[in-house]
Amino acid sequence: MPSPFPLIASPIRVDGVDLRNRIVMGSMHTGLEPEPERFDALARFYGDRARGGAGLIVTGGFAPNRAARVKDHPSLFDSRAAIAPHRRITDAVHGHGGRIVVQLLHAGRYGYHDEIVAPSPVQAPINRYLPAEMTDAQIRQTIGDYAASAALALEAGYDGVEIMGSEGYLISEFLATRTNHRTDDWGGSLQGRARFAIEVTAAVRRALGPDPIISYRISAADLIEGGLDNDETQWLARAVEAAGAGCLMTGIGWHESKVPTIAGAVPHAAFAGATARLKAAVSIPVIASNRINLPETAERVLRDGQADMVSMARPFLADAEIVDKALGGRAGQINLCIACNQACLDHYFLDQTVTCLVNPWAVRELERDEAPAARPKRIAVVGAGVAGIACALEAARRSHRVTLYDAAERPGGQLRLAAVVPGKEDYGRAIDNFENQLAAAGVETVYGTAVDAATLAGAGYDEIVLSTGVLPRALDIPGGDDPRVVGYTEILTGRATAGEAVLVIGGGGIGHDVALFLAHPDPGDLPALAAFEAHWGIAGTARHRPAARRVTMLKRSPGGFGRTLGKSTGWILRQELRDFGVRQIAGVRYLEIDAAGLHVETDGGREILAADTIVVCAGQESNAALATELAARGRPVHVIGGARLAGELDAKRAIDEGARLGNRL
Repeated sequence: MPSPFPLIASPIRVDGVDLRNRIVMGSMHTGLEPEPERFDALARFYGDRARGGAGLIVTGGFAPNRAARVKDHPSLFDSRAAIAPHRRITDAVHGHGGRIVVQLLHAGRYGYHDEIVAPSPVQAPINRYLPAEMTDAQIRQTIGDYAASAALALEAGYDGVEIMGSEGYLISEFLATRTNHRTDDWGGSLQGRARFAIEVTAAVRRALGPDPIISYRISAADLIEGGLDNDETQWLARAVEAAGAGCLMTGIGWHESKVPTIAGAVPHAAFAGATARLKAAVSIPVIASNRINLPETAERVLRDGQADMVSMARPFLADAEIVDKALGGRAGQINLCIACNQACLDHYFLDQTVTCLVNPWAVRELERDEAPAARPKRIAVVGAGVAGIACALEAARRSHRVTLYDAAERPGGQLRLAAVVPGKEDYGRAIDNFENQLAAAGVETVYGTAVDAATLAGAGYDEIVLSTGVLPRALDIPGGDDPRVVGYTEILTGRATAGEAVLVIGGGGIGHDVALFLAHPDPGDLPALAAFEAHWGIAGTARHRPAARRVTMLKRSPGGFGRTLGKSTGWILRQELRDFGVRQIAGVRYLEIDAAGLHVETDGGREILAADTIVVCAGQESNAALATELAARGRPVHVIGGARLAGELDAKRAIDEGARLGNRL
């Protein structure tokens, strides 16, 4: 039977190494890199991805010397002591027929410690530390350190190295006039500024010899003022190819860029055009990256000649078997990366071990009991939101007979609601794939009918799990029953239509999503990529389309809006709301609603806010009444997700609770 993705499935040779397919698991920090005593977990993580079909794996970044480290707890590859721990990783990957390279990363001015260095003493806007200017001797020593680390990597069993030359780290800092103000041989002209990148590449090639892979991660688009333009980037690509690079991995944007690059707001394969320009400039393989999470997107990029290979990083967090599922005709069962960043990037920035919202076993594989249950049970899971789905799938995987109930016609709960918000379309795709996984796992599903306590208690289930979610909290003020007042579920499901002037009550994540949903203009005939590039000014000056409605957000608490949003994505949502003219009022006391509108009081006095529609996003309450009814019948239950704890809706916690309960039942 022919492969559904023939180009992905085709092998390729990079330097002297044969790769079994065209999918690369791109580099990600997991939080385990600084702790060699936890490399068994890291080896299992990478080994599972090799077993799942990755053609090539790139590790998280390791520093060639102390000044190079990203954080104060070092992830160093600078001595022979590193060889044995890393050998556990390479053995695990090679044991499953995979290939793996170690990324060598010098953080430069992006390092979060007081020993950072850079080509010039220019402080990064995202870092409180000021870098020291590197001397000529330090530059030459650092080039030697890259080569020494590469030689160690070869002894540790790696198939080569990746040189991190993008995203604003040290090599990028040498290349850009924004950060390189030197007047010696390491600065000035493009040739001078590129000298460090070229000499690092050449030194690593000498250390490795002709056959091991050298992947040079090149910034295909800097997206900052004072970065390289397209012609300069193509020149650099040819220069590092001549210096010994065997392939070019593309990176997009510096970390301080004001353009989203990997969040859900970015269209699929949005930067493949930048990769195509590099491919036209060199003869070595070029790898596309950023917001490619679907195999059909990867196949299209290859088919259109925009790249020779495709990098998927976070999609491998979401599903270790993404390649095998795609090539085996099971693409619809992939556990899909939704680009939320909540458990990967946000965890890393908070010094927590990385994992994945839709796959809480990622980087925690050793915590999972994979054996079939000693005694298979009959299990009822009530509520097919993400907590219930995760529990049902995991319990079925352990050989239990599971029935999943939900009063709605389709599963997904709050995550399906979120899928209509601009930038969260992949949430709907993820739910569709969950449905396919449930069917493949043999989970019986009963939708469209609310199951009661009597039915559950009398059905003879060994275990009952309640994941019945939350109920939106009503607006309890005089006039709260005004017909202009609607809940966020009515708006997001389309059961209610908002007017021209809208008030959104609530400043949490749901309030922000609803405000964006209501204010976001319809792109009309403008393709998604063109609309994205115009809005963020990628090809010139940003052009913001008029908002669809006049939206005002209100919240009781004082202070700025959006403090609970994700660390790596919240800035995008806040900027979009500003771009669409959304007004925000904090410290509000809601008084009443009458014909004139919503009466409020703030420190500035009383105000009447006229509105066609008032959308309530003022919190939720746990929907767990069924647990009390079952307890009265002598049937204890497990309560998970929003039914256990409403608070600010947290899909990450809900899925984790569901998966872990399903694993131990």
